[in-house]
Amino acid sequence: MNKSIFHFLLITIFCTNVSCQAQTTSNATYTFKDASRDGTGKVYLGREISQVMGFAGKAWLERAEREREEGISMALKNLPIDANSVIADIGAGSGYYTFRMAPLVSEGKVYAIDIQEDAVTYIKTRSRELGMANVIPVLGTEKSPNLPEGEIDLVIMVDVYHELAYPQEMLSAIYKALKPDGKILLLEYKGEDPSIAIKPLHKMTEKQAKKELKANGFELVENGNFLPIQHYLIFEKAD
Repeated sequence: MNKSIFHFLLITIFCTNVSCQAQTTSNATYTFKDASRDGTGKVYLGREISQVMGFAGKAWLERAEREREEGISMALKNLPIDANSVIADIGAGSGYYTFRMAPLVSEGKVYAIDIQEDAVTYIKTRSRELGMANVIPVLGTEKSPNLPEGEIDLVIMVDVYHELAYPQEMLSAIYKALKPDGKILLLEYKGEDPSIAIKPLHKMTEKQAKKELKANGFELVENGNFLPIQHYLIFEKAD
């Protein structure tokens, strides 16, 4: 019998039993189901990944009441950075955080990463208008922020992580981009609080965030409880 045919038959025989099928499913990084409202139907570690908010939603990102609602000044004040830090703002969008962080790292730089070309083009134009030479726009992909290895002090994702289409692959790329003592900061609307008027799939619980980051080599080192509606979760590479 041809070896390839024999190998196919062997796999077919063994994988017709329930235990083999269950093992195959459990070993998959992602599973799939019927998509929920605002969801993709793609599931990672028990969480359905949400749809991405397009750059057409720029006006919502730049709304005047955002400071009052989210406590932006307090978030910036507590960033674990100094003047020389190199920051990566993943999912930068309109650059709302990028352009507020850039003056804080006057001797460093801010990589402004987005997977949407319109966002990257906007940030390029806006950084020239503002004269912020330390802002570096980068077109990323769904699996990588396209950052140099071992250069980044802080990766920040503001209401972005829950939208990553490939969280495992992205976290792997971020791990490589961070310095040994580099950090990840996740700002996510509090999934534990039903009173926060954000669509459920666009919120995350601290427990779920810890679960996913731990699975990719990170540990929670700080939970800032000073923001009104968002988690302020700082992760480092686990020992």
